[in-house]
Amino acid sequence: MATDPPRPDDEDDKPDDAKSGPVNPLEQMLSAFGASGAGGGSNPLGAAGAGGLDLATLFSQMQQWLAPHDGAVNWNLAGQTARQVVAQQPDPSPGASQESAVRDAVRLADHWLDDVTDLPSGVSVAAVWSRAQWVEQTKPVWAKVVEPVAEHVVAAMGQAMPAELKQMAGPLVGLLGQAGGAMFGHQLGQALGALAGEVVSGSDVGLPLAPAGTAALLPVNVAAFGEGLGQEPSDVLLYIALRECAHQRLFVHVPWLPAHLFGAVDAYARGTRLDLSAIEETVRGIDPANPAALQAALSEGLFEPRSTPEQEVALERLETLLALVEGWVDEVVSQATADRMPSATALREAVRRRRASGGPAEQTFASLVGLELRPRRLRDAATLWGALRDREGPAARDRVWGHPDLLPTSADLDDPLGFAHGERAGSGGTTAPELRSDADFDAALRDLLDRPDGDARPEDGS
Repeated sequence: MATDPPRPDDEDDKPDDAKSGPVNPLEQMLSAFGASGAGGGSNPLGAAGAGGLDLATLFSQMQQWLAPHDGAVNWNLAGQTARQVVAQQPDPSPGASQESAVRDAVRLADHWLDDVTDLPSGVSVAAVWSRAQWVEQTKPVWAKVVEPVAEHVVAAMGQAMPAELKQMAGPLVGLLGQAGGAMFGHQLGQALGALAGEVVSGSDVGLPLAPAGTAALLPVNVAAFGEGLGQEPSDVLLYIALRECAHQRLFVHVPWLPAHLFGAVDAYARGTRLDLSAIEETVRGIDPANPAALQAALSEGLFEPRSTPEQEVALERLETLLALVEGWVDEVVSQATADRMPSATALREAVRRRRASGGPAEQTFASLVGLELRPRRLRDAATLWGALRDREGPAARDRVWGHPDLLPTSADLDDPLGFAHGERAGSGGTTAPELRSDADFDAALRDLLDRPDGDARPEDGS
């Protein structure tokens, strides 16, 4: 990309929507339809030239937003909105030369990775996508990520709405589910459209968004990322291909990993809670005859979900998984390019800065559902994997992915060198078994699986 993303610790540099927390469907619905039509600043029945919406426009918007849909999100509206956002800038279909360059880069990347990891290639198809194609191809996976959060937020809002507010909202309350799904769909479409202008590959946000076995690159965005780095475009393309192919090796040959990533998102959604007492107290102070007061309360986050201990646990689990994935990819790509690509060091640092600050995913989720896909501890994880390789070799490093109970924890990332030397954090100073051979690994795995039910098992029973 031509410009660096905002620094993770600089809240003042973040957009307003990223500061304000999760998008609130009810807030938008009442702000758009309820407050403006109850004697507020605009008149939906007036002429458009008089500063209000005309009746036909109002009905058209209501028909679109309240159209029946399955699930908690109106995905038809999401896709339509995303395509509109993408269409605001040139989005040419990839040409034959770009397709050939991507196929060659993926083929060479997989060949280099064969020398540094025992995990075999996970690539069955090399895909070249435009931004619009990225939106369509990744929508099914985004549904897995967003639906649980949207479902819990909309349900929580319906349960929390006091009688006073229901009366003020009038007949719109009965349409809360559909309107909430429409608002999520509209906001998600805007987020995906913006994200499509930044992502460089199918796994750029750390989740397996592309179909299994598909190494997908977006040449237009790869070129934009390389601007200002002072590197050859072919080197930038190859480096992104190396990262994409490394991700595919994990996502395809560690079958439990995608489920664990999405399971952490679902656990975060299940922890969604609303502060009912705060809502009731605020509503009691609102004059029903003053719609501006209602709009002000909504804009201040009246229905914004509050962070809960369950969500904090799920978020830490997700961030640790993302850090381990990104750290492993960083490590193996660094090894693959060590003696082959002089520009790899600069490209590695550029990607690290981009991912550690949240990259394209952070603002999307922070503004949409309050969930950040940020591998905050990427450098710690890369150090851990590199130290384990130095001590035990690449095979021992990769065998850790054999079972989720073998993975380093957040505490292990505090002492990556200790983990590499066999010391598990929180184990009272005991040393974990060294996995010097396949037999050692099998024995350790049998020990884990033979434990009584519930011992050292994740809460989701994996």
